[in-house]
Amino acid sequence: MSVSFASARAAAREAAAAQHYPQGALYVVATPIGNLADISLRALHVLELADVVACEDTRHTQQMLRAYGIDKTSQQLLALHQHNEAEATLLVLERLRQGLRVAYVSDAGTPGISDPGARLASSVAAQGLRCIPLPGASSVTCLLSVAGVLSDKGFIFQGFLSSKAAERASAVQALAAEQRAVLLLEAPHRIEALAGALAVLGRRPLTVGRELTKQFEDIVTLAAADFPAWLAQDANHLRGEFALVLHGAPPSEEAGQDLRVLTLLLAELPLKTAVKLAAEITGQSRNALYERALELKKQ
Repeated sequence: MSVSFASARAAAREAAAAQHYPQGALYVVATPIGNLADISLRALHVLELADVVACEDTRHTQQMLRAYGIDKTSQQLLALHQHNEAEATLLVLERLRQGLRVAYVSDAGTPGISDPGARLASSVAAQGLRCIPLPGASSVTCLLSVAGVLSDKGFIFQGFLSSKAAERASAVQALAAEQRAVLLLEAPHRIEALAGALAVLGRRPLTVGRELTKQFEDIVTLAAADFPAWLAQDANHLRGEFALVLHGAPPSEEAGQDLRVLTLLLAELPLKTAVKLAAEITGQSRNALYERALELKKQ
């Protein structure tokens, strides 16, 4: 254990020990996505306090805990990953009913976003048991915070696109007119395929985050069409985990005409009828038009 983490644990006890940590509760703990220093004081305290630590990979988590100077026996570590989440959730519920404190961590970042944990949290809540979040690192918010997305439309989390070429291409086409920023994740062995698929979006801005928070972190904003060439520039560009922000598409003239049609119909007809006719006239999704109609009504 490094001296710095010994000091961090002492600070964690000082800052967090006076708070209440109920027994029989699940603590969903965000852990660093690469830089071990990105751990919260409360997370350190809860990981030390927990009777059981459920995790994606027991070996990986044991290594992380030992780096912080936290000792857990193998019996205190419970594997819970995408292949056994249903069965392992039952074991967690059993321990919670025994009054134990259970912490859940994914291999990196915030559980339940793209990593396992959502089913576990849902099951714990369904049983009327406490589920307590400990916020922290996330590649999604990490990259979004520096992407400089200039849009009032917000963003959506898409995660990993399909590994099948046709489905991936179809998903990219569906994003071509998306005016919200889109958060994507990808593994190094598939990043070239994703880059090729995104290249059809031409000059659409794309912010690429590679090895976020680590020593060789790369963050670059470029045109989607230039992404394959950027990867080819340096073999190191292909290494590490990727998070990407596809910036929102600018409003099109056609979209403006569709909105005008919807607005005119809403002025004369009930909402559902106006949406139905607008969808028939413009060819746009009825669900999307319905949401826009609700926004116009509120305005």
